[in-house]
Amino acid sequence: MSYYFQTQNLTVGYDGNPLIRDITINVEKGEIVTLIGPNGAGKSTILKSITRQLKLISGAVTIDNQGLNAYSYKELSTKMAVVLTERMKPELMTCRDIVATGRYPYTGRLGLLSKADEEKVAQALYAVHALEIAERDFNAISDGQLQRILLARAICQEPEIIILDEPTSFLDIRHKLELLSILRSMAKEKGITVIMSLHEIDLAQKISDKIICVKGDTIESYGAPEEVFNEPAIRALYDIDQGYYDPCFGSIELPRPEGEAQVLVISSSGRGIPIYRALQKENIPFCAGILYTNDLDYRLARLLATEVIEEKPFAEISDDAFARAMAQVQSCKTVIDAGVDIGVCNKRIQELIDAAQSLGKLQRGYWH
Repeated sequence: MSYYFQTQNLTVGYDGNPLIRDITINVEKGEIVTLIGPNGAGKSTILKSITRQLKLISGAVTIDNQGLNAYSYKELSTKMAVVLTERMKPELMTCRDIVATGRYPYTGRLGLLSKADEEKVAQALYAVHALEIAERDFNAISDGQLQRILLARAICQEPEIIILDEPTSFLDIRHKLELLSILRSMAKEKGITVIMSLHEIDLAQKISDKIICVKGDTIESYGAPEEVFNEPAIRALYDIDQGYYDPCFGSIELPRPEGEAQVLVISSSGRGIPIYRALQKENIPFCAGILYTNDLDYRLARLLATEVIEEKPFAEISDDAFARAMAQVQSCKTVIDAGVDIGVCNKRIQELIDAAQSLGKLQRGYWH
């Protein structure tokens, strides 16, 4: 199969000294590919190498079946746009002026913009919701506005590939989501290939077609998000020894409180989640159950609770699970009924609630 963008046995580094070896990736047109990994792993080095800012040590990069070095700089600028994290400091230039520089690969030697070029500048500003700041001094805008203007300049180049190095750094959540939504639209509606690095692995999981995990002197893993994002792989990639990563929700969780459970939380359908978090914040060890393993609460309880009393989906509660839960009713100081949908299969949960009530341990609906 012929891919639009490829690297074959690529080795990158500085001054001839290899940093990362054997980088082989295949990217189809219109895909979003994201590099993740710890700080200093070499994500920026890879991006600078495939944009010809760093000389390749060995291996090859091809775009549209042509080697990277076969393109002249002008030809490459019509194929590829680059958005880096370094803040530019141009003198006396408006945001519109900065965006307009994206048209220079298509203008004559004097760099004069035609009416059609001006229209493309306006369209790019509109695409990133930046028309209202077009005439402002580029050096006087916020970080979020800066990223939108640099993305508009990249759009103006009409590239087939956009390379971005940590484009969401220093942005608030609104602007992170806005920027990534624009990139997704560009990739899926216009067929533009996006290759970028991100720190926010939850966002990388949600937007990317492929993930490149960078650690050590090689690519640790490469593939679709559902292949790459699992708890052991992310733990190893970032050397996580405190806390957890939940691939189902794409969330990072702090470590569970240590010690014997003081509270039993009885819940279902997500009603226990705010109580789990409240107990964790107060560093109070707790037990959760009886939970079916397909219940929303189970996903988080298995990470935060000292013990989870579980049952197979749609099965009647077993004697073993019931006995373990009743032991927790007896030993815990408090039993919280966060709300449970009780039916035929889980009717024994009502016995646990009644027992807690008779012992004077029952709280309903919240933690206090």
